[in-house]
Amino acid sequence: MTDIPDHLARLGRDDEGQRRAAGLLTQWADVGEPAFRRAGTLRGLAAAGHVLWAAGLGRAAQAALRAPHGGVPLAPVLSGAALVTAGLLLRAVLLAAADRVADDGAAAVQDHLRARLLLAALPSTGTPPEEVSDAAVGEALDSEVGRLSPWLTTYVPARRAMLLGSGIILAAILVGSWAVALMLVLATPLLPFNLKVIGMGTRAAVHAQLTATRKLSTHLLDQLRGLPTLVGLGAGEEAVRATEAADRELARRTHTVLRVAFLSTAWIELLITVAMAVVATYCGLALLGYLDLPVVPSTMSLGTALFVLVLTPAYFAPARELARGYHARAEASAAAELISEIIDRAPVAPTGGPPTRVPAGRRPSLPSPAGVILEEVGVRYPGRDDAALDDVTLTVRPGSIVAIGGPSGAGKTTVLSVAAGLREPDHGWCLHTVGSATLPASPATTAWAGQPSYLLPGTLRDNVLLARRDADDEQLTAAFAALGFEDLLAALPQGLATRVGERGWGLSSGQMQQLVLVRALLHDAPLLCLDEPTAHLDPNGEARVIGAIRTLARTRTVLLTTHSPALLEIADDVVQLSQGRVSRIRETL
Repeated sequence: MTDIPDHLARLGRDDEGQRRAAGLLTQWADVGEPAFRRAGTLRGLAAAGHVLWAAGLGRAAQAALRAPHGGVPLAPVLSGAALVTAGLLLRAVLLAAADRVADDGAAAVQDHLRARLLLAALPSTGTPPEEVSDAAVGEALDSEVGRLSPWLTTYVPARRAMLLGSGIILAAILVGSWAVALMLVLATPLLPFNLKVIGMGTRAAVHAQLTATRKLSTHLLDQLRGLPTLVGLGAGEEAVRATEAADRELARRTHTVLRVAFLSTAWIELLITVAMAVVATYCGLALLGYLDLPVVPSTMSLGTALFVLVLTPAYFAPARELARGYHARAEASAAAELISEIIDRAPVAPTGGPPTRVPAGRRPSLPSPAGVILEEVGVRYPGRDDAALDDVTLTVRPGSIVAIGGPSGAGKTTVLSVAAGLREPDHGWCLHTVGSATLPASPATTAWAGQPSYLLPGTLRDNVLLARRDADDEQLTAAFAALGFEDLLAALPQGLATRVGERGWGLSSGQMQQLVLVRALLHDAPLLCLDEPTAHLDPNGEARVIGAIRTLARTRTVLLTTHSPALLEIADDVVQLSQGRVSRIRETL
């Protein structure tokens, strides 16, 4: 725990960061706020069930006490038993309903966050963001978003349930004994202060643990990707030692989280137990007649004593739930800081726009080739001094093939991603013209083939059907034939049923590129954007791909980046980029 004071000091200095995390949590919880409000109300009303069964227990006990030498009257006992049964049943039904509603609200919030994470992590520039590792995205989607679930289902509804539930219990206790109600009111202010201190310690410990988890996940993924290189260099043992060190660090931080959680929970339980012990002592002395205090009632019936004693733990139950939720809130706050680091990288809306825009996502009914208009487009990546694109203005005629050339780092892929609608420019705008319609640039009108060509584990059929789910095998085979790739299916042992591994394992570079072009044909979008479609291909493979691009260009506009002279030759227009600016345009008629 020696690192906890350092984290607490950091958190104390970073008040703005704490407020930002709290603001993020509040903003995210708003997605499921109606559900959480209903869940809190149901849990608060469940306290009425507790009051009913406590009243029934006190009634039955009092009736039995009044007839010590004769038969116990059945009517009061049965009515008391009925109250106990009704109270337990009411409480169980309301709590079950509250849990279900809270789970639905939590699921809505988590789905919303995962959608935002996926949007932020999409390869909007043709390659995954360098600043965010794949392992970090995976941890955020799974573990870190999952960390929000206890907070959403416990703490958020508990704030409402505590006011309503404790209020109902306190009102019932006040009817039975105002002295006990006063004791509970005096004990209540001790809890919020301790919850605040506990939350700070838990947040610091969990933030350290989540950071260590991300570090270990990233380390493992990097080691697995570079395993052949490590083995070839004889660095396997060193990699194992580094992994073991990261694993020990994560175990240490996890132990710290568990220790803080145990100690803080024990402290809250101690405070509540002391308050309950004071109430129990008062009730016992009052029953025995040992009290002789001014103002304070010195006697109490057995039924009343049982009633208030049973309700005293129920009064603190919402506080216990809130304490448990406060742990969850601290965990959620730590997770929010890490999740926001990825979400904040999502493209922001442009600062300017054309005079008139129509809603995005509308796809033309006819597959007419699309035109592309880029007007004063600027893009700047975080952490980089130079702009990736600087006031780029470009018009692509419908039905043309436009090649974008230039040295590495000139901004070719960024132009392509903006033209495809995968990235919103920081300023300026991009439009698609399809027939008489002018639309904001959108992936809905674009078929994208980036670099590298991503394939999912599964069959060849599964990967091709990503472009059009309703296509049958005959249509898939026809698509291969239309592009002149019949021999690809013939060369594979099981044709469309051939298994494809992760990242296209089992296929050559040329076969992967051919498969990507077949998907583009099936997608039937009016604009086709290709990022280095002939990279890493031999001359024969390059010629086959160029022939397929010519076929695709008959019914759609093709915008591509390339260093290949052969591809530049088939282009109608050639755009040269240099340091994010259009340096030269060659137009062929």
